[in-house]
Amino acid sequence: MNGSRGFTDEIHIEGLRIFAHHGVNPEETRDGQHFVINAVIRADLSAAGSDDDLAKTVNYSRAAKFLAAFLTEHTWKLLEAAASEACHALLLQFPQILSASVEIEKPEAPIALEFKTVSVCITRAWHLVYCALGSNLGDSRALIEAAAEALRQDENCRDLRCSRLIVTRPYGVTDQPDFLNGVLEMRTLFSPQALLERLQELEQAAGRKRERRWGPRTLDLDLLFYDREIISLPELCVPHPDFQNRGFVLEPMCELNPNFHDPVSGKTMERLLSECRKRKTEEDTAHE
Repeated sequence: MNGSRGFTDEIHIEGLRIFAHHGVNPEETRDGQHFVINAVIRADLSAAGSDDDLAKTVNYSRAAKFLAAFLTEHTWKLLEAAASEACHALLLQFPQILSASVEIEKPEAPIALEFKTVSVCITRAWHLVYCALGSNLGDSRALIEAAAEALRQDENCRDLRCSRLIVTRPYGVTDQPDFLNGVLEMRTLFSPQALLERLQELEQAAGRKRERRWGPRTLDLDLLFYDREIISLPELCVPHPDFQNRGFVLEPMCELNPNFHDPVSGKTMERLLSECRKRKTEEDTAHE
């Protein structure tokens, strides 16, 4: 099974036997075969450990029955798909679970060799993310609030909080209307790439047109942080480039989580905001 991904409290379910109809071959989905399910559930179990209260833990009996029913009632060709969907469903069904691994063993796999079993293990988790919000065209407040509400209603997002929205001068290209800016905090099951796609869908729904870099826009949703990961891809860089020079990002970040550490510099948002303000004061003094 995969590692704990930073969570120390675990519940293990091992050797859960089911009869299901997963497989690429027609006879596998038609006739079915036996599978063995193993799962590791990661959550904060400190309250349950202190109070001896079932309501404060993840009920492993319910979790086992849920996995057995889910993997019996549905059919997938690949173990990868079955394990991924089961892991995702488990996280949605039990809000206390922070991360989970689901392994599916297939001891009767059609392999013309002597073997014990084959298996696939998938790990999924709720990730802490921060997104920058911006708009300077149309009803900016309504557009931002609609995007936030759409994410709040998405089953793959939870615990959503928004900073106050502040009016700021344009950054980069100054010959345009002032912006309304803020930051959104939430936990999500989306991967970084999937979350980027979801944010771009919301921008397009708001009429966003990418005609000019740093130009006016109806809605701008930028992924600032994804846990404390550093991602460098052609289509996505996290942390968001140049955020440390943008007061309209750092101020809302400090409102939500002043002690959040930038994974690149190791500095807190509070310190980065102080340094940003100092640079701005020095630049303004130099231009007087």
